[in-house]
Amino acid sequence: MEESFINPLKARLREKEKLAGAWCQIASPMSAEMLSNAGFDWLLVDMEHGPGDVLNLIALNQAMASGPALPVVRAPWNDFVAIKRILDAGAYGVIIPYVNTRAEAEAAVRACQYPPQGIRGIAASPRASGYGLNLNKYLQRANEEILIITQVETGLAVDNLDEILKVERLDGVFIGPMDLAASLGHLGNPAHPEVQAVIRKIEEKVLRTEKVLCTLAAGFDQAKPLFDKGYRMVTLMADGISLARAALDQVSKFKSTYSN
Repeated sequence: MEESFINPLKARLREKEKLAGAWCQIASPMSAEMLSNAGFDWLLVDMEHGPGDVLNLIALNQAMASGPALPVVRAPWNDFVAIKRILDAGAYGVIIPYVNTRAEAEAAVRACQYPPQGIRGIAASPRASGYGLNLNKYLQRANEEILIITQVETGLAVDNLDEILKVERLDGVFIGPMDLAASLGHLGNPAHPEVQAVIRKIEEKVLRTEKVLCTLAAGFDQAKPLFDKGYRMVTLMADGISLARAALDQVSKFKSTYSN
């Protein structure tokens, strides 16, 4: 039986809810399953810096289905072919990196939408449309339901932010603090006062609009002031980094106790 394609993330964002996410960076379906079962609202599959491919993405999406989390995917680039394949795999949203101008933001939106609004290719076979069993219902709703977010991670994007925020059907922006810091001349130092001042400028501009403000945090304690400020999608952890840090902590305690 065909069912209308509805994106609960967009419905909740329309109600001004705050949504907790986590990064899937190590391309592990078991990790994605654990994170979804933990109760995260959304999981951000990283196909820009992560090692996974589209087939792996499908396995991650299937694993998430064991819990409430829905897949949002960071595309490797603002490329309509890559975005098409991500959406066909069943992503509920896409975060598109390195979008620096209004024209680039408009291209990102077109890549996420079927004609006549966009240029996304149509096929009956992909997972997103139920392998052909839910094609018509998916096609009717996908243009409205897919969550489209672009990253603000360069000084150029900040300069053009007012125009980017005018793009229709762009749902929000994701601040990438590490790349933004590098773009501003502070490689590896997003805490630098100049970077923080620019981030505040971005926040002020986005929060004056209906666009969703998103970013990452290193745990809930760091995320809470962001949510309180008006961010509505924040990642609280990353699977690879969290495991690496937990392992280092345990080994360090062991060695400090028993090493000669």
